[in-house]
Amino acid sequence: MASWNSIPLEIAYETFGWIAFFSWSISFYPQVILNFRRKSVVGLNFDFVVLNLTKHSSYLIYNASLYFSSAIQHQYFEKYGHGEMIPVAANDVAFSIHAVLLTAITLFQIVIYDRGNQKVSKISIATVCVVWLVAAVCFFIALPSNSWLWLISIFNSIQVFMTVIKYIPQVIMNFMRKSTDGFSIGNILLDFLGGVTNYAQMAVQSIDQNSWVNFYGNIGKTLLSLIICCPSKPVLSFTFHLNSSLLPSALVLMDTFCSLVHGGVYKE
Repeated sequence: MASWNSIPLEIAYETFGWIAFFSWSISFYPQVILNFRRKSVVGLNFDFVVLNLTKHSSYLIYNASLYFSSAIQHQYFEKYGHGEMIPVAANDVAFSIHAVLLTAITLFQIVIYDRGNQKVSKISIATVCVVWLVAAVCFFIALPSNSWLWLISIFNSIQVFMTVIKYIPQVIMNFMRKSTDGFSIGNILLDFLGGVTNYAQMAVQSIDQNSWVNFYGNIGKTLLSLIICCPSKPVLSFTFHLNSSLLPSALVLMDTFCSLVHGGVYKE
């Protein structure tokens, strides 16, 4: 396995990684605290939480397996070259563990707090069942040949798919209610910051190693960052349209982020 060529770049890599960890991890708490204070989960879409638990569980399986398993790491080096670094860092594993725990706590809040007439939709239940059934089938396909790298890549693909669809039920619900009451907007802003720094972490590794293998060697992490960053503007525009009192401070944050990353300015 390759080693770092530049100590400053290694420090930058760790710094960006842990900023991403704290940004994404902190993003769970506004919703948990809001639920606790209100003793109610009315306004939080339950489909979003259920889909999110499957997403983070899949991502945890991928990150932990590649980070800790020497057998899977060997398969990775066989495929991408022994001169490469593994594309999973300690902050990735730490985030996944924390995300599964906090999502499970949110799900528990749904069970114990006032739910109104809300419930998990049959579509989301069916989606989750199909996803885990596919994962189980893939496990038995991989078992005879010990194709563990291929198997965890399936879980990585699952987390990307769930990331794409998980906000859809919440956005629809906000639109139907013409309100964001019960849903904490803070997690979207923090998601954006986490996506930017996560992508920066990967770029730093590529620059140091003079190789872009880590981008397609962990395509799930690459797509995760892009998916989170790209829809942030339209999602925020729609959400803050429903809650205009939050708009000024949010735009200041968005302008700062965009200036750092794209040299652009957020516009409605």
